[in-house]
Amino acid sequence: MMYTDFGKIARVHNIPKDGMTNLIRSIAAEKHEVGQPFYVLDLATIERVMDKWNHSFPNVKPFYAVKCNTEPALLTKLAKLGANFDCASLLEIDTVLSLGISPNQIIFANPCKAISHIKHAAAVGVNFTTFDSKLEVDKIKKWHPQCRLLLRIKAPTDSGSLRPLGKKFGALPEEIEPLLHYACNVAGLKVVGVSFHVGSIAQDPTIYREAIANARAVFDVAAYLGIPKMKILNIGGGFRSTPLFEEIASVVNVAVQDYFPDPNLTIIAEPGRFFPETAFTLVTHVIGKRVRGEKIEYWIDEGIYGSFRPTLYNSCFVGIKPISMKESEECCKICESSTIYGPSCDSLDAVALDIQLPELQLDDLIVFYNMGAYSNCAGTKFNGFDMLSTPTYIVSTNST
Repeated sequence: MMYTDFGKIARVHNIPKDGMTNLIRSIAAEKHEVGQPFYVLDLATIERVMDKWNHSFPNVKPFYAVKCNTEPALLTKLAKLGANFDCASLLEIDTVLSLGISPNQIIFANPCKAISHIKHAAAVGVNFTTFDSKLEVDKIKKWHPQCRLLLRIKAPTDSGSLRPLGKKFGALPEEIEPLLHYACNVAGLKVVGVSFHVGSIAQDPTIYREAIANARAVFDVAAYLGIPKMKILNIGGGFRSTPLFEEIASVVNVAVQDYFPDPNLTIIAEPGRFFPETAFTLVTHVIGKRVRGEKIEYWIDEGIYGSFRPTLYNSCFVGIKPISMKESEECCKICESSTIYGPSCDSLDAVALDIQLPELQLDDLIVFYNMGAYSNCAGTKFNGFDMLSTPTYIVSTNST
């Protein structure tokens, strides 16, 4: 048993690693009408990924980016494993606090915040945030003057990531000295460090070294201006739990040693998809089928207005597995050219085109693995299909 949403207790199914298919069949058969997809979260995967983080980044405190996946059981588990939280809005702050997590474990890591959100952060004791403009300094000075600040700088290059962020966020080199002077010497606020983000899904480890070198230059400017010694370096996100992660960690660790030899420096990060991506499995039902020559088209109860939003979903990271609902039968081993459509009447609502699948029948399942990042958090009720209320079942796999 474990606590999840607002004090409710969710059952944790303890199953062997090879027991996931049987559990999925059982849930689909016993608890769900066809037409209602569901998620399965494996807490053991979260534990393994956290072990990987701690091994590669023993001196970097993760502040999990809540926007990536707000499932309460995930947030609770991460908190128990020692993670802090990166929130970008009033609602995300309240989501974390509702689980009994301390406001001291939250960074309000949005460089541009609505006044009402700043006032709420002050009221609930979230006293750590980022900024990258003079106007943001003015808002914080007026509504939350006790807040500690990190100056968000633009990474020198974010071309090595799949989703660059530099156009929207981060102070430019020529803006750094004026911003530090204004925030500290004019507004009298406490700037305690530097933050950067190389972009989502980093592909080039060297961009972290360049960004850390730029952060060092900001620390030097602060010292030149007579600002009290800054103590925090936020290396942002961009991580996935893949072999590239170890290479990125190695580059970061060496760069920190080279540019920040101070043993008292506090290093934090804002990983998002790194933790939940591989821990969530999405289970969908076949609700329709059409055969046209040698091609088969399927309709399922999820789509682009739910977990497969085109701006967030990365199909190349996802595994697809068909499951027959007849336990005595496996899906036909002969694969056919297939397309998977979502349930809405939008012709763009296609999940997968021209993939190879064995022939499926009505009520069979199509399971999508590695679906924990930027999926159910983006659901809508477009066309009357409720993609906001997809339930999550909690499991913990073991080796036997």
